Amino acid sequence: MDDYETRTESELLKKAWRNEKAAPEILQFEADLVERSRQLVQLMEETVVEYTSNVVDPLTVSLYQMDLDRTMYLLRSYLRTRLQKIEKYMLHIKTTPDLWKRLSIQEMEFTHESIKHMQMHLENTVLSKLPDIYQSLLQQSPISGQDVDMVPEPQLDAYVICRSKRFLGSFQLDDRWEETVNIEADDLYALPYKSIKPLVESGQIDLV
Repeated sequence: MDDYETRTESELLKKAWRNEKAAPEILQFEADLVERSRQLVQLMEETVVEYTSNVVDPLTVSLYQMDLDRTMYLLRSYLRTRLQKIEKYMLHIKTTPDLWKRLSIQEMEFTHESIKHMQMHLENTVLSKLPDIYQSLLQQSPISGQDVDMVPEPQLDAYVICRSKRFLGSFQLDDRWEETVNIEADDLYALPYKSIKPLVESGQIDLV
């Protein structure tokens, strides 16, 4: 992989990392990008070792090491951010098919284990001591009228900072056709995440 390809992969990873950190909900797992980034890290590690062994110019080795450290930081932070969202919204993700499909196999296994251990802990410490109608993890009680009313959910109405690389024209912000925004290329906007969610998912807008 040459320097241009390395920079391209790093920019794609940075974009995925920024989007994941800024979005209130968990996004689609970037499986191919993560795999390419892992391969890139391995290649860069081998290059640093080779250059060091062959006594290549220390400045060159230092620059490769900096790229390696930056890529490893972005990859780890991307994966850690997703795990933090899973820990916070695990029940919501598990009970929402669209969100569940966004997880990697490893994240699904992590979610299963986390829910199992949380349920065991709550049953041993609290739920088993309550009347049967109050022992659900999802519902306050059958009389509440809602199947799921105790599960934390991401706030999709939260405002996010975003930018488009190209002119998108007039964009509708709500379902009532009452508010629109003219999205210009490279301008920054503070908009409700819920309104631009399709544009983020399609890659037309990047979160900052």
